[in-house]
Amino acid sequence: MHWLSLAALALVAPSYALIRFPCAQLVIDRLDPLVTPGMIPSPHLHQIVGGNSFNASMDMEKDLPGESTCTTCQFSEDFSNYWTAVLYFKARNGTYKRVPQMANSGFNGVNGGMTIYYMQDGLYNFQQRSKVTAFQPGFRMFIGDDKARTAEDIARFRQLTYTCLKTIDTRDPQFLDFPKEPCPMGIMTALRFPTCWDGKNLDSPDHMAHMAYPESGSFETGGPCPASHPVRMGQLFYEVNWDTRQFNNKADWPEDGSQPFVWSFGDSTGYGNHADYVFGWQDDALQRVLDSPCYVNCPTLKTQGTARMNACTMKNVVPDDLNGWVTELPGGWVAGM
Repeated sequence: MHWLSLAALALVAPSYALIRFPCAQLVIDRLDPLVTPGMIPSPHLHQIVGGNSFNASMDMEKDLPGESTCTTCQFSEDFSNYWTAVLYFKARNGTYKRVPQMANSGFNGVNGGMTIYYMQDGLYNFQQRSKVTAFQPGFRMFIGDDKARTAEDIARFRQLTYTCLKTIDTRDPQFLDFPKEPCPMGIMTALRFPTCWDGKNLDSPDHMAHMAYPESGSFETGGPCPASHPVRMGQLFYEVNWDTRQFNNKADWPEDGSQPFVWSFGDSTGYGNHADYVFGWQDDALQRVLDSPCYVNCPTLKTQGTARMNACTMKNVVPDDLNGWVTELPGGWVAGM
């Protein structure tokens, strides 16, 4: 897959509406209001960014922008919540340590978190002229399968990938499973959500059935949406940079030479990569920006500085040890489950 460098994107930035922005870390906690609403603790650990109204339940009827008092995202009208599982390193002696996140290219000073994209067309299309519909209040969705352990298990999902970062700007090659060798600048996970909506349901029992991929081709190639899901939405896309540099000494890796990273739910293959989304943009802010040509610094949106993004945090509800070496993953998981 071809990627433009971030420098090249910046040079053509005025000509298209590709929205790319950082969200600092809000909290790392065992809560999951989408898959296991109300459960404290949830089965495995998540890293969450966005509005500080995030909680174990998150009723669809509530107004998330009205409930939140701050957001970790650069655009201060975005009180959505975005989250993924947490990456761990398993040492040769069997103990685990959480892998911290780091800021993406162009966002120095942001406290971990992730980079969020909303696109009208593919990432490599300079023009971004297609009309797309913004997500609506109450909308939520999920992508991936935490039980997947083979490439066949995730064949129905498109573009859930890993990149071994040679530099902070590396984007290729991309893989479906964990890198097999130490990565000089860390590991990036990329998660692209489906882009065709049924036009009726803001959610579904599996949090996926109300969305679909294009009937043929892809979002990037302008593939048509299926008749069952006729509404073309913007492409929501996460990038998460995991700072694995402190774990690059192969003397600490498994004696058999296998890769040492594991998701917080025990997956050491990488195929269980998944992500959650709960819409929380204020008023018509998202549609407004999707209808306007901009990149990163969008004049149609209110922007807050890095200090305010980093200052929006929440206390953990579940008292897991998130910084030390532990003998098992939070929730009792072990690698290989």
